[in-house]
Amino acid sequence: MTDRPERPGSRPKTDGLPRTEPLTPAQLRQDAAARRMLRRLVQGENPPTAPLSIVDRLAGSPYANPTIQVGGVDTSARKTLDFALHLAETMFRYGAGALEVETSIIAVTAALGLKNIEVDITNQSVGINYAPKDQTPIALLRVVRSWTNNYAGLAKVHQLVTDIVAGGVGRDEAIRRLNEAITSPKPYPRWMVTAAFGVFAAVFVGVLGGGPVSSVVAFVANIGISLLARQLGRWRVPDFFITASCSFVVTMLALLLWQFGLTASPSIVVVGGILLLLPTGRLVSSVQDAINGFPVTAAGRFLSTLLTFGAIVAGIAVAFVVGELTGLERIDVTQTFPPAYDLWVLIVFVAAAVMAIGITEQTTWKLLLPTAGVGVAGYLVLLGCGVLGIGDRFAPAIAAVVIGLLARVVALRMGAPQLVVAVPAALILLPGLTIFRSMYVLTVEESEILAGAGGMLNAGAIVLGTAAGIVLGDVLARPLTRSLASNERRRARRR
Repeated sequence: MTDRPERPGSRPKTDGLPRTEPLTPAQLRQDAAARRMLRRLVQGENPPTAPLSIVDRLAGSPYANPTIQVGGVDTSARKTLDFALHLAETMFRYGAGALEVETSIIAVTAALGLKNIEVDITNQSVGINYAPKDQTPIALLRVVRSWTNNYAGLAKVHQLVTDIVAGGVGRDEAIRRLNEAITSPKPYPRWMVTAAFGVFAAVFVGVLGGGPVSSVVAFVANIGISLLARQLGRWRVPDFFITASCSFVVTMLALLLWQFGLTASPSIVVVGGILLLLPTGRLVSSVQDAINGFPVTAAGRFLSTLLTFGAIVAGIAVAFVVGELTGLERIDVTQTFPPAYDLWVLIVFVAAAVMAIGITEQTTWKLLLPTAGVGVAGYLVLLGCGVLGIGDRFAPAIAAVVIGLLARVVALRMGAPQLVVAVPAALILLPGLTIFRSMYVLTVEESEILAGAGGMLNAGAIVLGTAAGIVLGDVLARPLTRSLASNERRRARRR
């Protein structure tokens, strides 16, 4: 068999693949886009071993994208680091959380021209390591040894950081303003803080169902334990024994008044006395630190919080034992109290209680009414959850989420951190009555030990749920408050 001759102009036969037509420019662009998409899906936008920039920690905070001041890297880095450490120590002393302190240090050092820094925060210390390329590194550590109630000072420091990040304040001016914030007197004198203790107890007893007589008793008792705590503090008595002594005194006073028929609701009187002893701010900060990735700081604050709770419980327990030994009449802790006032009166009481807490925490006066509004909103949510049949454990957590969300919005508008608004507003959610009843059953009713232990666990779940709810509300509000943070920085630039 012979091959046929090829016709002129025909293609020669081959065993290879058929020839393809060249791609058009549009097809080339589509192919490149598909390759980029496949590469992004397989390996991600950054190499998996590339370290994250420390400035990325500012994402989601009010200090994102700080303005680097003109002049480049600071040549006297030590002075800038000393200022940053002093700032961090002040924020810790005034009650700020670890994440807020860390973001403030990063934002300030970045705005003042320092790069290549690392920040390490524990429960009582702040460390900064500055290691520029081809230079001798600098490592500094500052230990925080004391704490104080000064939310007004914390708000001033927050505003200072905002102004530095906006590029409107240099280092020397920042040092002057920080020293001014530290040395300036607190907004309210001591006598006003003492009176606020009594006012809070009186109105909160009314919210719980106590009558006018019980409110007067709670007012006097809280002023007494406030003065007692102040005197013990002058004698350098540890905080544990100060808290235990105050809870013992208020419980014994309630037992004596119950014995002589001067109050019909001793348990409510005790609750009004111990609620301000609860370490609410510390607990919220510890939960926030644990969620935000500061386990050492969270563990230290949790331990401090547990010791404070233990001191309260110990004082109540000792008072019950003394009452039993002296033959005082037992309290009916199962007694319930219907509302003694109309709803609008209770709302006014809640607002007054939150403002009184703000005064005891030394909140600036311009934040008192907004904080009271947030507290009233949380209280209405709590009542609404009760009407809907939501359990006693879950309802305070839902109300705390609302308080945390509103607190971030209000705080950013007023130039303050979220904690300053959230802690006073959320104190009304804590289960002081449950703690008292459970402790009474554990101490006096020996046959009901399991019931008392279950009540304490229930109270602990409510307290942790409230703290976690405040943190969750803050997280949920971050996408909604980015414009507020940028507006605050624009206002700072104009000043």
